[in-house]
Amino acid sequence: MVPKILVVDDEENMLRLFKRVLGKEGYEVRTAGSGTEGLRLLKEEDFDLIISDLVMPILGGLELMQAVKEEHPDLPFILITAFGSIGSAVEAIKAGAYDYLTKPFHKEEILSIVRKALKVSELRQEVKRLRDELKTLVGFNRLIFKSKAMESVFKLMHKVADSQATVLIQGESGTGKELVARALHDLSSRRDGPFIAVDCSVLPEQLLQTELFGHIRGAFTGALKDKDGLFLAAHHGTLFLDEIGNISSPVQLNLLRVLQEREIKPVGSLTSTKVDVRVVAATNLDLEQLIKQGIFRKDLYYRLAVVTVHIPPLRDRREDIAPLAYHFLHKYAQIYQREVTEISPLAMRLIMDKPWPGNVRELENVMERAVILSSGPILDETLIAQPSPAVSGHEGLKQGLKEATRGLTRQREMEALFMALKDTQGNKAQAARLLGISRTSLYNKIKEMGLEV
Repeated sequence: MVPKILVVDDEENMLRLFKRVLGKEGYEVRTAGSGTEGLRLLKEEDFDLIISDLVMPILGGLELMQAVKEEHPDLPFILITAFGSIGSAVEAIKAGAYDYLTKPFHKEEILSIVRKALKVSELRQEVKRLRDELKTLVGFNRLIFKSKAMESVFKLMHKVADSQATVLIQGESGTGKELVARALHDLSSRRDGPFIAVDCSVLPEQLLQTELFGHIRGAFTGALKDKDGLFLAAHHGTLFLDEIGNISSPVQLNLLRVLQEREIKPVGSLTSTKVDVRVVAATNLDLEQLIKQGIFRKDLYYRLAVVTVHIPPLRDRREDIAPLAYHFLHKYAQIYQREVTEISPLAMRLIMDKPWPGNVRELENVMERAVILSSGPILDETLIAQPSPAVSGHEGLKQGLKEATRGLTRQREMEALFMALKDTQGNKAQAARLLGISRTSLYNKIKEMGLEV
């Protein structure tokens, strides 16, 4: 496309000069006799470069550039200055101008600076395009799927990702709701802003209030200083509210106010602050049923569910199991530096036949454990056939260790220990309670098996 240049100057002869010189080079040139007229043209048309006189009545070149940069930060700007105003031109470059032309100037000087500025503009656009393409690929690559059901989910995500609409993600535990939320963020124009996730089910009411909205000093006992909430931290980005169905009525009311007014009021404060945050919420509960029971606000539900994304359980999209299994195999083989690269046919049959009540999270746990305990290039069925602690939770871990100590394989015992330590992030006291054994027994087992915590 032919580069389009806007020239702004209050001297008619200068406008004619630039139009003649740049027009002969094949550029499309528009002119404006004042800074205000230049701003008007910029609102109506797109330009690749702006050339403006520094000194003009009402709106000078520097003020014009500052106004343009607010809306078009990457648009190159060249200033025209008289010899005695070079100092002002240098200051303008510090403020964001690409370069300046000092009167009087020659045709070749004009063309040289214009070519360089347009080249820089072209490179910036290419970098932006590649960056956007890369971010889009990241959004795609977060989700591993082959099924038509997940393809439909992703098509819907792609349609709504760049809108301001609040999204409610519904699905069973372990289906990957946070991954979908992150993909929505990565595919949106907010991708360069923060993505902040909070699990609403693990925080008591008062703590969740201050975490989300912040508080001022003295708002309650222990509030020794002002605290910014997560809404403020997520400004110009995305706030992911997981397990939204578990929040109390007061928190629901405050959240509704934020979604309606787009402003937050910290706990204890009388003033509000505007925030620019895209909210994505998720739940494994039936919110409509909670509304009927009087537990969840109907008006908040409608604010959250502007767009609803339902993620089907893994048992309803079995085409995704094999690609997910291989994804986790390669991921954990790299993390734990194992040689395993393949899954045996019998092991894959076992993987495909499992009901996976814990969904993708359970499959990932099983594959991580299998990779850790693997001893060759092929992952065999013995590492898959064992019951997964993830299926029955902490009770499964207890049973796993008790069965192991009654004579099952050392491998099963190591597996139960590993999962307990992983779930407690290496806290030995908590892991011992989780397994139903004494702390001393746990220490002995760790030492005996040579585990590193």
